[in-house]
Amino acid sequence: MKDRLSRICRPAVRRSRVFAGALIVLLCACGGPSTAPEEELRDWVQRGVAAAEAKERRVLTAMISPAYADARGYDRDRIGNLFRAYFLRMNTIELVTAIEEINVIGDSAAEVLITVGMAGRHDGIMGFSADAYRFLLEVEKDGDDWVLLSARWGQLGKELK
Repeated sequence: MKDRLSRICRPAVRRSRVFAGALIVLLCACGGPSTAPEEELRDWVQRGVAAAEAKERRVLTAMISPAYADARGYDRDRIGNLFRAYFLRMNTIELVTAIEEINVIGDSAAEVLITVGMAGRHDGIMGFSADAYRFLLEVEKDGDDWVLLSARWGQLGKELK
């Protein structure tokens, strides 16, 4: 019975982790000289990580454009609901992020390639879960703030979808 339940719930849990990580992933830094937009994007990612680890769903959702859309058919509201489900399931969340690349387009758009290790404690059988994903985030500057427009992701070592 536990195996059957585990097989049924595993994809939903994995999807929740991915979405929670997607925004949280946007919060890391790499070395080297940075331009002003790069510095802003590194700070934006760091704020996202802090919000995810503190389980602040509203802060994370505010970092997503109302026009968000991705190839999987998700919109801003659906990602917010995935955050809600993931945060309710997890007692604690820890993220380890590495920004691999930031490509700034003009001063108002960018792509951020990031790797995120996600770990958390929960009340399940093992009490602990961990995964690693890569994300390609498309962001734009909306006034003074950067917002997520779209994202592609996949498990570390696999294709981004």
